[in-house]
Amino acid sequence: MKKSRAENDNDVDAPIANRRELLAGAALAGLAMPLAGSALAESGHEHHGSHHKDLTKLALDCVGYGEACVAHCIKVLGTGDTSLTDCLVSVNAMLPMCATLARYAVTDAKRLKELARVCIDVCDDCAKECDKHAAKHEECKACGDACNACIKACRKLIAA
Repeated sequence: MKKSRAENDNDVDAPIANRRELLAGAALAGLAMPLAGSALAESGHEHHGSHHKDLTKLALDCVGYGEACVAHCIKVLGTGDTSLTDCLVSVNAMLPMCATLARYAVTDAKRLKELARVCIDVCDDCAKECDKHAAKHEECKACGDACNACIKACRKLIAA
């Protein structure tokens, strides 16, 4: 039996949908380790690096507030308002840095202090950009505040 064009189009899209699902699953799996480590830290059952519980939480806060800021920036940019372009760029640079910092903190990775030094600079760039928009955009304020808290935790780690 011959398939209709719509059925053929659906067959063509199926692998793309599966790739999207695979990529979404991989992204979630990438966050699962720091999240699992954070849950372990909160339960008191973390065996390795439990002294980095606060840093892990603050780094993950940056990721969460950063994702909300990105979504807001994209929404504003969609209206034709380009005032948040630099904010979007700085938050996009911060997101992978803080996700990695959380993973390093959970595992008490060998180069945690070196990464924290870099993270301070990246979070500072993000906080400065978000602070420019904090009065008008609550997402930017929350992201900037989270970055400033993460910076303090990184400095505390480095000083220890």
